[in-house]
Amino acid sequence: MSSRAGGAGSRRTGAAAPAREGEAARRAYFRSVADTRFIVRKIFRMIEAEAKRRGIDPMAHQALLQIHGSPDGRLRVNEVAARLDVSPSFASSLVKQLVAAGLAATKRAAGDPRATDVAPTRAGIRLLHEIDAAVAPHIGHFAGQLDAAERAACLAILGTYVGRPARRR
Repeated sequence: MSSRAGGAGSRRTGAAAPAREGEAARRAYFRSVADTRFIVRKIFRMIEAEAKRRGIDPMAHQALLQIHGSPDGRLRVNEVAARLDVSPSFASSLVKQLVAAGLAATKRAAGDPRATDVAPTRAGIRLLHEIDAAVAPHIGHFAGQLDAAERAACLAILGTYVGRPARRR
């Protein structure tokens, strides 16, 4: 009877071991996700705080960044909405804020009188550079506090999110 109990116990332990290993791997994955979200959020908060200090709403700053960072250096309002994942009406209000502040200019899109192109002004581009320069040392300091495992986990998760191909060994 004891050998049977031992056998059953061994089977249970043997069957539970892969489940425990699987749970450990899942927990490690979620720890990496949590660390990544912490790192990204911390950096974005630094940038948002600097944008506010310079008198620009963080979402308007993001709109300006998307516009200037686009391949042509200009976007239509509906493209701003898509890049920010917001409604077209909200994107339109952000663009109006940028124009009112002298950070962007609009003009009717060529070939489509219903569409409006938005481009940054020199002042808008200068503001983007100033914000970037102001946060760079803070981000550098923060990144310097991360250990190699945290950096690797963050890069792995971001790679997973964007579909990075698996490493070849």
